[in-house]
Amino acid sequence: MQPFLIFGLTAGLGAMGELAGHERRGALLWPGRSAVIGLMGAALGIRREGDFSALEALEVSVGLYDSGAPLRDYHTIETVPSAAAKAPNSRPEALLAARGRTNTTITLRDYRTGPLFGVAVAGEGLGALAAALNAPAFTLYLGRKSCPLAAPPGARVVQAEGAEVALAQLILPPWRKGARLVSLIVEDAAGEVVHDRAIDRARWHFAPRRVALRPVGGGGA
Repeated sequence: MQPFLIFGLTAGLGAMGELAGHERRGALLWPGRSAVIGLMGAALGIRREGDFSALEALEVSVGLYDSGAPLRDYHTIETVPSAAAKAPNSRPEALLAARGRTNTTITLRDYRTGPLFGVAVAGEGLGALAAALNAPAFTLYLGRKSCPLAAPPGARVVQAEGAEVALAQLILPPWRKGARLVSLIVEDAAGEVVHDRAIDRARWHFAPRRVALRPVGGGGA
């Protein structure tokens, strides 16, 4: 038995991290590691340029209850001609270097409607994290700022033999009481590649890792 911090994530719209190109911004079927770490950082009041080392040391497991239905939206954005900025470190830096020489283009943004996830975290400082998630310093989003949570995370620390058993103790929102834990996202050398391990949050640099969806048989409370 060991302590796990468990909490739920649900929203009317979710946009869970994916590689962001100029023309399309995709959405995974679940929130990536960097999204969960960032959400916990927001709860603690850590800004993007702050120190996430303690959070990065945590073991994070994500349980999928409902990945939601896909939704595609269309936006217009400013793009920077390749000659306007050479090897910028970030989009704001590129826009600054362009100085009025930007172009406008239509982009596609993918979302998931009505997703529901459970998160199980193991490591140090779980009690403080639970308190922060239940009274966050900054607004919590499921991805983009257009995706605020539809219910409080309901964070608490439980004792369990593993992440799946811990998530069986998750208290779901009243309108999702019948939802069941379908799969657990785990690191797997033979799994698919996702870019969700943050290297530099200020510059939006992420490292790849391999994960797989492991079917489970548990359910929420």
